[in-house]
Amino acid sequence: MKKEFKLPELGENIESADVLKLLVKKGDYVKYDQPALEIETDKATIEVPSTVEGIITEVLAEEGKKLKVGAVVFTVEESAAPEAEAPKAAEPAAEIIVPATVEATEVKTPTAPAEFRLPELGENIEAADVLKLLINVGDTVASDQPVMEIETDKATIEVPSTIAGTVTEILVKEGSKAKVGEVVFRVSGGVSVTPARQETKAAPSAEAPAPKSAEPAKAEPAKKEESKKFVPVDTQPAILTDAAPAAPSARRFARELGVDINKVPGTGPHGRISIDDIKSYVKKINLGKKEEKSGGFGIVSQPLPDFSKFGSIERKPMSNIRAKTAEHLSYAWGSIPHVTQFDKADITDLEAIRKMFAPKVEAKGAKLTVTAILIKIIAHALQKFPQFNASVDMENKEIIYKSYFNIGVAVDTDRGLIVPVINEADKKNITEISLNLAEISEKARLRKIGLEDLQGGCFTISNLGGIGGTYFTPIVNSPEVAILGVSRGAYEQVYKNGEFVPRLMLPLSLSYDHRVIDGADAIRFLRWVIEALEQPMKILIEG
Repeated sequence: MKKEFKLPELGENIESADVLKLLVKKGDYVKYDQPALEIETDKATIEVPSTVEGIITEVLAEEGKKLKVGAVVFTVEESAAPEAEAPKAAEPAAEIIVPATVEATEVKTPTAPAEFRLPELGENIEAADVLKLLINVGDTVASDQPVMEIETDKATIEVPSTIAGTVTEILVKEGSKAKVGEVVFRVSGGVSVTPARQETKAAPSAEAPAPKSAEPAKAEPAKKEESKKFVPVDTQPAILTDAAPAAPSARRFARELGVDINKVPGTGPHGRISIDDIKSYVKKINLGKKEEKSGGFGIVSQPLPDFSKFGSIERKPMSNIRAKTAEHLSYAWGSIPHVTQFDKADITDLEAIRKMFAPKVEAKGAKLTVTAILIKIIAHALQKFPQFNASVDMENKEIIYKSYFNIGVAVDTDRGLIVPVINEADKKNITEISLNLAEISEKARLRKIGLEDLQGGCFTISNLGGIGGTYFTPIVNSPEVAILGVSRGAYEQVYKNGEFVPRLMLPLSLSYDHRVIDGADAIRFLRWVIEALEQPMKILIEG
């Protein structure tokens, strides 16, 4: 049966890539996860593994050309790995000699000294802080064993090894920065399982046994050395397309400055454009203009006074997460026209129900909280009000509506604010959501949050009720269009049924993007959420 291998998703906003090199050709037998082609996006240069297995019948991609995400790279005919034919008696040419002590298909051999390089960590992440090394020189490291703890501007994560052997050298230090592609450590003395090598002999040997099975020489292209797997993007060859030849870092730099890179004259080999070329081009454009330091969005940054004149001070660098939070929220505040709507929900009855069912959820290993209940309610509210489950594309003047319902929860950590995401909240019951919350809370506490836990959110909930306060104005978590702030509930005298009675009231603050959400839509959304809190049967009846 024929199958197609298509260029997979490469990340948010990446629609195509340049094909630098094809690692397979027609007639080859390609294996699942075997590197099939090398591509370059505006973020990085990467090898793409095959997701199909079989004999390649047609290759549709070409080196030096652009390939869109989802385009067919090649087709295969599914079949078992072909077996090598035994040498014919009539052809006394070279024949395969297989040592009698090993199987013909594989031989265990010591690996050459190998290098472990810091792998790709996500879009726009070029380096990370090394918080802790989990290995020492002389240790034996296994594949997939955690070897270091790093902090990027998005999360703190453990990095597993992709090689095995005895550590002979460690090239990074705790507290230093490591770049993506940089060598972290080297190993030797590892053992790997590889296909038995074929040896040839000028004269045939009657005593040599026929091989049991072996894949043809074309079955798999020669793999690159491990040390070449992660190469800094600036060392990659020029792209063989009509686009301007430049590394992803230079393209990104030009894009951030709003410069059309195709207009920048390159001074490198074959006209390759460097960051310095882009700087020179911008300088020429701005010649004669007054240079000012800007904080962005037209705001001129003012120099800080010398605070040490007034007393002792201490300067501490921002953590990556804190710095990224500052940049992200500054962008969100400067680019999104915010409006915040306030209201209160009477959760007296809900609190009684919560306490009734809390022991059952605790028996499963989690806590039944108002946050967990709100996640479920918001997932349903987004279905009722699709404009809240959207993103704004001002460049193309479009609104992107999403058909999935992933809810982010803002978490305060000692390293800064992070927003883990509960995926498919609409398909989970509140117990399952509570278990997910417990899991990501544990990950956050132990610095185990991965990048996959922080992506794909549609709407964010920020609950400060455990600390205190009444109302606040949360900043929309771009590219989302709304966020719900939750403050501490308190008993108040409420006029109900002709008398004042104490009721547990929960303050809610809904901030939203006024480009896509109007005030009337916002209050309807918030009132729907409040009614769902006050009347828990609402979701069951209305859906």
